This record gives sequence, C-alpha cells and structure tokens, in this order.
Amino acid sequence: MSPKALGLLFAVATAVFWGLYGPALGKSRIPGQTPFKPYVFIGIAYLVWGCLGGAIAVQLSGDGFSFPAKAGWWGFIAGSLGAFGALTLTYAMYQAKDASLVMPVVFGGATSVAAITGLVIQAQHGKMHIDPRQLIGFLLVVVGVVLIQKYSAHGPAPAPAKPAAATHATESGGPEGKAEVATENS
Repeated sequence: MSPKALGLLFAVATAVFWGLYGPALGKSRIPGQTPFKPYVFIGIAYLVWGCLGGAIAVQLSGDGFSFPAKAGWWGFIAGSLGAFGALTLTYAMYQAKDASLVMPVVFGGATSVAAITGLVIQAQHGKMHIDPRQLIGFLLVVVGVVLIQKYSAHGPAPAPAKPAAATHATESGGPEGKAEVATENS
C-alpha cells in the first residue's frame, strides 16, 4: 500500500473513532450526575492508549526513546489542546444533550480552525496564499454543518398526539360527551 493510501486509511479510521466519540460520550452520562465523571475515564483512556500506542509506534518505527525538547513541548501542547477539547465537548454534550447537534459543529469547526491556523503559519513565514477554492471550502463547511443540523434526528421523537376523539370525549366529560363523539364519528 502506498504511503498516501495508508495515510488516507488512517485518516478515515480517525474520522470513524472521533465520529463515534460524541455518541459514546452521550451514552456515558448518568442522569442526575455530573457529566465530568466519564471525563476522568476519558483521561485515563488517553493516558493508556496515548502512552502505549505511542511507545509501540516508536518501537515499530525503529527510532529510539530519546526525545528532543521540541517533540516533548509541542506534544504536550497538542495533548493539552486535545484534552481541553474533550473537556469542552463534554460540557457541550451535557448542555445540548444531543450528539447529532454538537458533533457536526465540532468537526466542521475543527477543520476550519486547522486550515486557518495553517494560513497563519504560512503568513508568519511570508508565504501566505489563499486559494479561492479554499474560501469555497470554508463556505461549504458552514453549509454542510447547517444542512446536517437541519436534517439530522435531534433527540427522541416527540410523543404521538392523542386522537381527536379521545381528546374531545375527555374535554366534554361524562357519558353525554362520549355519545356525541360516537355520533360525530359515525
């Protein structure tokens, strides 16, 4: 498999994992308790999988375990940003109570923030160039998030309305009202 194809495969795997993260976070909530109890276990999972996965990947790559300061510093910053993102996502899910409402905003927004950050880094090196297609991409992200929000199922379906006959009989009270309803429906 070519390096580009392998990179794309891992990108798709990341999208699947992160796409399932929101709904799993929603399932972890226990009504009446703080939503941050699951966050403690999210942190443990990050620690276990991040350290274990990282160590295995370093070993498989054939590289040693000496870490340059830049790798440690930026790795810690990136991990902190991910942890803060998990914390704010936990709070967003707690308030909205709906993964299908929150997740498109998170991932559409994350894509745009990453692209804008790339532009800022280019500008710092005097190489900034905004391709008009990128501006169209930003617009399409916003349109995509709005469409997903508008047409996704958001939470449980509303309770079905009472049938008209039952509502009328209940409102009129007594057997006379029930007889009127029966006559009207005949």
